[in-house]
Amino acid sequence: MVSSVLVIDNDIALTEILKATLEPETFEVHAAQEVEEGINAIHRLNPDVIVLDLYLPEKDGWQVCRDIRAFSKIPILILSVLNNPGAIAQALDEGADDYLIKPVPSGVLIAHLKNLIRRARAEQVAINTQNDLGTSIELD
Repeated sequence: MVSSVLVIDNDIALTEILKATLEPETFEVHAAQEVEEGINAIHRLNPDVIVLDLYLPEKDGWQVCRDIRAFSKIPILILSVLNNPGAIAQALDEGADDYLIKPVPSGVLIAHLKNLIRRARAEQVAINTQNDLGTSIELD
């Protein structure tokens, strides 16, 4: 099964490396170099997971994470050079689901992406099952 990944990062070279790394592993990779382009792509593509950089020219990744969380539960993986416990904690507090520090071995990145997608799909199945059960059972 192909999984869709949206990368929001202004580093074009990095997005090309991510495409080359992930596409052979059954990922369909879409890239956005600007925040607004990325937000529009989320609405248009409904990706399985978002890879987000913290350092973006228009808005920092923490704010982008908050903006995404205002309308979506798609898993967000922060991929950043910032190796600071406070920044990591803040990203997770703002709604990120995972945080990896660049450079990251490709196998580790792939494993984290697959894990986030697997968890999100399992959560959606549980919600759908609960909704199906709830609509078919009448309580007195």
